[in-house]
Amino acid sequence: MEAGKERGRRAAVLIASAAVLCVLFFVSLTLGRYPVPIADVFRILFYRMFSPLGAKLSVTWTSAMEKTVWDIRLPRVLMAMLVGCSLSAAGTAFQGVFRNPMASPDILGASNGAAFGAALAILLGLSTHLITAFAFCGAILSVVLVFLIAQHAPGLRVVNLILAGIMIGSLFSAGTSYLKLVADPSNQLPAITYWLMGSLSGVRLGDLPIAAIPMCIGLLPLLLLRWRLNLLSLGESEARALGVNTDLLRAVLILSATLVTAASISVSGMIGWVGLVIPHLSRKLIGSDHRGLLPCSMLVGAAFLLAVDDVSRNLLAVEIPIGILTAVIGAPFFIFLLMRREKTL
Repeated sequence: MEAGKERGRRAAVLIASAAVLCVLFFVSLTLGRYPVPIADVFRILFYRMFSPLGAKLSVTWTSAMEKTVWDIRLPRVLMAMLVGCSLSAAGTAFQGVFRNPMASPDILGASNGAAFGAALAILLGLSTHLITAFAFCGAILSVVLVFLIAQHAPGLRVVNLILAGIMIGSLFSAGTSYLKLVADPSNQLPAITYWLMGSLSGVRLGDLPIAAIPMCIGLLPLLLLRWRLNLLSLGESEARALGVNTDLLRAVLILSATLVTAASISVSGMIGWVGLVIPHLSRKLIGSDHRGLLPCSMLVGAAFLLAVDDVSRNLLAVEIPIGILTAVIGAPFFIFLLMRREKTL
């Protein structure tokens, strides 16, 4: 009876989260310097997605409205949802794997590696797509180095991963600082600084498949193995007693979470706190069972970053980098977690 109630409550939370995300999606397409009525948003989407049927619609919108909704806002809205979903899923996975509520997607130095790769590409004067590729490769390289160090170091594997992540992240951070030092202060340095603050302003439709493919490849194992995260939470010996190959499972989960993290950071820049804050908020909503927690984190994370992006591009005349807004929300929440932890000790 209790199990049935719990499943019902979990389903209700997931449905409510999906409904909120759906509403935010359509509302976000109406917001901006050039407002578009919600009715015209629906008609434009129907017209472009179902062209044979859409041709029968009477055109009530201008070409400027269509270009604004389809070519500018839709890619940005979809990318915000993808990045928020991926970072939240990665944060949930890392917190489960390391059994640490303070774990986040950058725990293995992926963010620092991506920052170094992007800064190097900007310094070399490469195109936007190559900057994205360099950032992705930098994030992957960072985690590969962390794995190699943790594998050959004596002691507990989980502790070695965390320590190696701190060390490699620090090295890449130092490299980024050096690249900023030698960058041209009139062009390259502002570009590096802006990328490090995080933004989705340059996203176009062609960028979506580039980011979505690695994100989906990483998210699929996380979703399929989410119930095994509950076993890892029991502890190493308990999970092994239940027949779980903990080393293999941990490696698959970490690699999958790293892949979605690298793909997210490479297209959005440094957006922190989402992977730390959203899993905790979702845990308050749906509980600690990863069978419901992971999907909830993905939905809430997508809605959260979409709402933050709406604020960043509409609050002031000049767009506010997303990384600043997520830090404004995330830092107080982190302090709140520390205060609660102190009280429970």
